[in-house]
Amino acid sequence: MLQPGSTIGMLGSGQLGRMFALAARRLGYRVNVYSPDNDSPLGQMADVEFVASYDDLDQIRDFARTVDVITYEFENVPAATAQAAEAIVPVRPGQAILEVAQHRVREKSSLRDLGLPVPKFEVIKSVEDLTNAVGVIGTPCVIKSATTGYDGKGQAVVKADSDLAAVWNSLGTKEAILEQFIEFETEFSMIGARGLDGSFTSYGPIENRHHNHILDVSLMPIAYPESARQTAEDALRTVMAKYDVVGVLCIEFFLTKTGNVIVNEIAPRPHNSGHLTIEACECSQFEQQLRAVCGLPLGSSRQHSPAAMANLLGDVWEHGEPDWSKSLENPSSFLHLYGKTNPRVGRKMGHLTYLDKSSEQAAIEVARLRAQIARR
Repeated sequence: MLQPGSTIGMLGSGQLGRMFALAARRLGYRVNVYSPDNDSPLGQMADVEFVASYDDLDQIRDFARTVDVITYEFENVPAATAQAAEAIVPVRPGQAILEVAQHRVREKSSLRDLGLPVPKFEVIKSVEDLTNAVGVIGTPCVIKSATTGYDGKGQAVVKADSDLAAVWNSLGTKEAILEQFIEFETEFSMIGARGLDGSFTSYGPIENRHHNHILDVSLMPIAYPESARQTAEDALRTVMAKYDVVGVLCIEFFLTKTGNVIVNEIAPRPHNSGHLTIEACECSQFEQQLRAVCGLPLGSSRQHSPAAMANLLGDVWEHGEPDWSKSLENPSSFLHLYGKTNPRVGRKMGHLTYLDKSSEQAAIEVARLRAQIARR
């Protein structure tokens, strides 16, 4: 067990790392960060900031020697980077789940092999593959690049009249996955934490509402069938146990109109949808990550207040600096800004969390508050 006063290493320096560091600071831990970016959300508050490429393995080894354990805030950590660090200190979660999460074909194949419900899919490496796969799966369907891609990037909907050659060329990739299009009622996520001793706890389910393929509002609790919640929690337990995950993992699910639960994707780290756990739960997803990677007992995931979270994108700055007083004077709202400069359309600059008597009412109020903050 790593006692308070130990130093945690974070690969990645964005807002997830920043919120992790805030939780770590409260419990007396130091945080060193490694990323290619200067003046980053986490770099602004880290004890030591390493600014270098993830491919610079000598720098990675130097970084590893300054910390007691390493974790990460994004799943696209190169395998060689994780291996170089793990030769010196523990990296949690380990490389096995990284390899699954950072490649969509491996991800879907692994989940299917575990017996979890996933959409029908085909592996695509050429326009010929795409043509054949569309014939098997039917339209509409969704093509996604095998690696990278987030917030709707690196993917496209394929329709009956789509120009398949144009669709394939637009991705600019050598490998992709074609998935059955799921007619879902809602999308939700569940976040779990697993300790060094195999202990487990979970939040949720958390309903996610998107705009322009980017998460817009999340709310919890939600009135989903108990069978859906149990299926989702069982999936979390299965994946985390199979890959010996020590840390936090999120799985995004589709709930279909017939009540079936389908796995969309996994993320072996805290998740945007779980930001509301900071104010709404006894132990946030970020503190759970800290507790897990340090070998501490996991905290309670009990929710004490209905809540909703709204992302603050660069769009909110369209007419100048937002009027933050609208949020700060409201005792039910909680403002989080990530220390980023240069707001631009679609860039996540912060978030608002709102507590209310119900999560649906909180969702209404947080959206209204966000609109008031933006100057017109």
